[in-house]
Amino acid sequence: MRTPRIAILGAMALALCLGAVPFTAQAQSFQPVERQSLDRIVAVVNQSAIMESDLAERVELVRSQASGQGQELPPESMLREQVLENIIVEEIQLQMARNAGLSIDDTSLNRQMRAIAESNGMSLEAFADALEADGLTMAAVREEIRREMLIHELHQRQVGSRVNVSEREVERFIEQRGGGVSREQARQMVFQQKAEEALDAWIQEIRGEAFIDNRLANSR
Repeated sequence: MRTPRIAILGAMALALCLGAVPFTAQAQSFQPVERQSLDRIVAVVNQSAIMESDLAERVELVRSQASGQGQELPPESMLREQVLENIIVEEIQLQMARNAGLSIDDTSLNRQMRAIAESNGMSLEAFADALEADGLTMAAVREEIRREMLIHELHQRQVGSRVNVSEREVERFIEQRGGGVSREQARQMVFQQKAEEALDAWIQEIRGEAFIDNRLANSR
């Protein structure tokens, strides 16, 4: 029996975002876009090219997920621009991770794949069958998860380890909430807020330093 809307990244909360709305990579009814014999470059990030077929596959995935979650999408041209921007930022981070010598070993990846399968109430074998029924392969999903784990590790190194929370910040947060939270809960909430702000600023910084030739934007 086919299980709809498999939450591939649900166990990790590693989100690729469309605007401000996060989404998890689900295998709902997504059918990979066949690569055309005549592909074209839609963007260049430093020394790497992003192809039209890459963009088309990601747009189709976003469209499939939005449909499954009842979300409205922007017009096609705007959707393509937003998705391409996400791919560009992702590629910058992957390049940085590779340059820093970061990697995800197969043991860690296998552990995460099992956790994702279990979060969907499946064994790895059943999970692979469900992916195949939805037009995805386990190999392709493994590589997507590996990339997301790599970016997460980069975030931890570049941002997470640099965020500090003072006792005064914890006390101020509890006061603003009128109590009702423990000091540890308050500390975690303040840390999360500061980490998200630091991550946003860092992403803007690395994007500004990268060479980017966005040919969709330039063609307007």
